[in-house]
Formats: sequence, structure tokens, C-alpha cells
Amino acid sequence: MLQKLKNFYHLFQAILANIYYGFPSHKLKIIGVTGTDGKTTTTHLIYHILKSAGKSVSMISSIYANIAGKTYDVGFHVTTPDVFPLHKFFRQSANSGDEYFVLETTSHALAQNRIALINYEAGVLTNVTHEHLDFHKKYEEYVKSKAILLNHSKIALLNADDKSFSLLKDILNKKFRTYALKNKATYRVDLNKKWGLNLTQFNNYNYLAAYSLCKILGISDKKITEALKTFKLPPGRLEVVTKKPITVIIDFAHTPNAFHEVLSEVKERLVKSNNRLIHVFGQAAKRDSSKRPFMGEESARYADIIILTEEDYRNEDPEKICREIAVGIKKKEFKYIHSNQLINWSNKCYTTIIDRKKAIEKAIEIAKPADVVILTGKSHEKSLCRGKIEYPWDEKKAALNALKIQNTKFEIRNNTK
Repeated sequence: MLQKLKNFYHLFQAILANIYYGFPSHKLKIIGVTGTDGKTTTTHLIYHILKSAGKSVSMISSIYANIAGKTYDVGFHVTTPDVFPLHKFFRQSANSGDEYFVLETTSHALAQNRIALINYEAGVLTNVTHEHLDFHKKYEEYVKSKAILLNHSKIALLNADDKSFSLLKDILNKKFRTYALKNKATYRVDLNKKWGLNLTQFNNYNYLAAYSLCKILGISDKKITEALKTFKLPPGRLEVVTKKPITVIIDFAHTPNAFHEVLSEVKERLVKSNNRLIHVFGQAAKRDSSKRPFMGEESARYADIIILTEEDYRNEDPEKICREIAVGIKKKEFKYIHSNQLINWSNKCYTTIIDRKKAIEKAIEIAKPADVVILTGKSHEKSLCRGKIEYPWDEKKAALNALKIQNTKFEIRNNTK
């Protein structure tokens, strides 16, 4: 009942925002990108291709908004902004003469009516995996929330390889187009083979989603290939902080599926046979807690050493969060080791260091030359939520500072020999 009242409130706000700003989305071709993983990269890809092709376009992603050439912060832990800021951005974009607007769109925004009355030209779905079941309760309901965008878009583009496809094709009350690497689809293309790219498996899907949508919009292969040659992954998406003497990577992966996709690729591509993958991560409170053991299990499937830490624990006990993650880690026969003893262990062990800064420092301290340290979950976000307070945070800066500390220790040891 309470959620229904909230949804009605958001709908009322959406109506007011549309009236106040003069229904600005109706003057733009809005492209909505939704899915569990890959939304941000796909949003940035579509934006970059359209812009490179000479189209006037603005964008909102979970990292930032680029409206008529100006960059704006979208706030803490926000993907789709609230209705009034969102329609203000639409109005600025329309006033500047933009033709397109690419909007990263969450299932929460869809289910809560926060995007009601938006005139969508196209809806793109990346995938639907285990996430947000605290809100949607069932996977089927989660899929249905994604269908809202697709049903309200002139163009609906689905991933025919994703497990959600079998449900969506029966839910959608309209024609749709598909993309895939394996199954039959409107666009069945391996861009690695087509253009000699070196994409990870999951980015192959993200690129294919953007490619397919832009083909539907009439962008030529030539212009798309030219755009992809200059595209850089968004900040905090498989971002390499350093490669020597160890490799340090930060990534936004925060679901079991994202862990599987990211860690498997990092392990295969970057970790040599005699070296190790050290994984630092946690899980945010007030999110789907049922995924915690699955995250632990996926991490232990690929990592050699795991350090559990905080990630926006809010009012929940961070030790409890880590214990729930560890249930999955133990399934892979990992042994709990006190953090002070990690230096003496080579693999199949885990520890807990709640302070994220200290956890990162410990990971880099125990790493040997050519080991890979990956920090997941925070990525581009600029705050850590403890209790009700947002504390400033910069994952990349924390990693660089930890590297600096370790380099200083190394120099001191050498000078005292």
C-alpha cells in the first residue's frame, strides 16, 4: 500500500514537471537504456556514436550528465534523476536544439512512475540478472518493470541471448528487434570478428546493443566504426590505475553476473599462471541482500585472495554484510585468515577489513610483482555512506595513495640495506 502511494506521488510529480517545463521530452528523441549490467557503458556508447556522427545529443548516465555540451554531477548513488531535475535537463537540451537524448533508466524509476509521460523514441535492454529483488521481490516482476520502457518506446531493442528474452517476448505488446551473439536475432554480429576489436565478452554485448540501435536510427557502418575507434570506456569501468609492478583495476561490478563477467575476463586476460588475483569488495545496505552469498561465490570462483570491506553500509552492521557474503566464499573452500597473516598465504583465503581505505592498502601491500588487484563496487562514486552521513570518497585516489605508501616502504627498505 505504501509503495502504491509513493508511485502515485511520483506520477503526480511527473505530471507537474511535464506541465511546468512544457513537456520537453516530446521535443526530443529520447533513447532509454535499461538493464542490470552494462547500462552505463551502453549509454555512453550510443551518445558517443551519435555525437561522432554529427547528431546533436545530450546524455544522463549514473556517472554524469552532459547537457548541451555542459557536464553536470547527478548526485550521490543516483542513476535516473528525480522528475523535476530530469525535466529541467530535458528542457535545457530541447532549448539548445538537440535532436537526441540518451537516458540511463533504472527499474526503480520505471516501476515508481518517475519516467511517466516521457516520449521515448527507443528503449534498449542490456540484460536482466539477479539484482533489486529487495524491491521487485521476484525475477519475473523485475523483468516486467523493464518491459515498461520497452512497451512505451517506438523502437524496442532486446538481447536475444539473455535469459529475460523468453519472458519479455510474451510480455511485450508490440513488435521488437533483437541483437545477439549466439541466438537468432535481427542483428547477429560479433564485432570482434567484424572489425577486429579486442572486446571482453560483456562489452561485446554492450557494443552490439549500441551498434544495433544506431543502425536502426540510420547511422552507417562507416560512421559507427569511426566512432568506436575513439571511444573510451567510462570512468571506473575496467579502469586500469597502474600496470607496474602490480596491476590495479577499479570497476563498478556489484552483482553476481557482473562479478562473473568481469572477474573471468580479468583472470583470463591479465593474470599469468604463477600470479594471483586479489579482489576487494563489499555490498551496499538497503539493496538486494539475497545476492550476497552469490557475490561471494563468484568472487571465490576466480580470485585467489579476497578482502571483504565496506560499501555504503548505511545503518546496517558492515560485519554482518561481510559474513553473509562469506557464506558463498566458504562454498569454494576458502579459509578465513586474520588480515595480519595474509602476507603468509598465497591463495584460497579471505579476510575482512571494514575500513575500505585500509582494505585497499592491505591488498596492495600483499600483492607481489605481476599480481592483479581489482577493486569493485565503488568505481566512479564520490562518497561512502556510513550511517546517515555521506563521506567523501575517491576509489582511484585511494588506490594511488596505497601504491605511494607501498613504494615509500620499498624505498626505505632498500636504503637501510
